[in-house]
Amino acid sequence: MIGFIFSRQSDETLMLRAARGSERAFEELYSRYSLRLKGFFCRQNSCRHLADDLTQDVFLRAYAARHTWREGKKVEPWLFSIAYNLCRNTWRHQQIEAGFRSNVTTDEYAMPSVEVDLDRDALDSALHEVLESLDDENRLLFSLRYEEEQTVPQIAVIIGIPEGTVKSRLHKLINIIKHQLKRYENR
Repeated sequence: MIGFIFSRQSDETLMLRAARGSERAFEELYSRYSLRLKGFFCRQNSCRHLADDLTQDVFLRAYAARHTWREGKKVEPWLFSIAYNLCRNTWRHQQIEAGFRSNVTTDEYAMPSVEVDLDRDALDSALHEVLESLDDENRLLFSLRYEEEQTVPQIAVIIGIPEGTVKSRLHKLINIIKHQLKRYENR
């Protein structure tokens, strides 16, 4: 019965309860967002184990910061802000690692290549290739808007930039994708 009561409360109410010490309220938030965040990380990284770790990191950080969460602030963009920052930190770490690996000549540090299943029709495959060719920031922006279905104001909060900048970046991103997929027009 208690689980039912928590499942009917808003995210913000649950976060207030969690900030006051209710572990059950925080567990409910975890159950609402863990799969979405894991999917978000998988699309950014395509490594399921890293996505699991990053999802746990989001909730560990959210739990640690639950007392600093302010009433009136939306929970979903807050969690995705934490996820966004973890992605950026992971990219930085991977770049440093890649630089290190390029200087090491032994096979001891060689990473196995990850095979990606592209069992989709031609347009889906092409879109996937275009998304893969984007820089990390544009791929993340695409994911937030079109896969996570975040609104422009939510993305602005998550990334920490003005809404107008989000709109401008989305417009440029869509033009890049259209240009790259132009060869599939009228097929």
